[in-house]
Amino acid sequence: MVGRVCASLDVLHAILTPGWSEPPGTAIQERARKERYRLLGHWVEERGLKALATAHQADDQAETLLMRLARGAGVRGLAGMRPRSITPGAHVRLVRPLLSWRRAELEAICADAGLTPCADPSNEDERFERVRVRHTVAGAPWLDAGAVARSASILADADAALDWAMKAEWERSVHERRDAIRYHPGDIPAEIRRRIVGKAIGKLATEGDRELRGPELDRLITSLSAGGTSTIRGVLCAGGAEWHFTAAPARAIR
Repeated sequence: MVGRVCASLDVLHAILTPGWSEPPGTAIQERARKERYRLLGHWVEERGLKALATAHQADDQAETLLMRLARGAGVRGLAGMRPRSITPGAHVRLVRPLLSWRRAELEAICADAGLTPCADPSNEDERFERVRVRHTVAGAPWLDAGAVARSASILADADAALDWAMKAEWERSVHERRDAIRYHPGDIPAEIRRRIVGKAIGKLATEGDRELRGPELDRLITSLSAGGTSTIRGVLCAGGAEWHFTAAPARAIR
């Protein structure tokens, strides 16, 4: 459908096809999303282009915030999708210029241009969490998706402020070497402490995803606060009055 529209407008286009031997049977939307970004990001990189733009809009943002709220996400997660980010799986700038637009507004623009948007059948399949949330929002007239999306934008500003405070604390209280980090936590807000620890792990990690998930981070901080020792992402973490983070010894191969 997009190819036909582009051809009618003399706009160059490319259709990128996943290289799966067979389509995924579980976590379908999540894995499809990762594959889309991988294909698009590499396509953009190969051509030396400056950014990838997506059509995420305010209703998508509201759904994302509500999904993350249901999972107990913190400020960073509740800030939702950012207007500017980095493409997952690629080193390409990602921009979302339509985040302040509602879905109905974009549909009206398409109608005025004589275009009928393509309807993805999966958008009506309630096996998927986002579809269930979308139907819930549509069936709750008291829930203003635009207002929810604005809250995500406000939370994104709060997240940036917390990052600013974390960087100041890092400069003041963290001692960093190439393969080791020392930190005296002192009496600072818990969220700043969480971000310091997350950054330390991200810098030294040698295994898995460098970014810790919330529950993992909470368990690690509980251990450190009690003076315990833990190893996570290939990083040896020791608590007490001062917290130490070093590369864990290599595991023996049997």
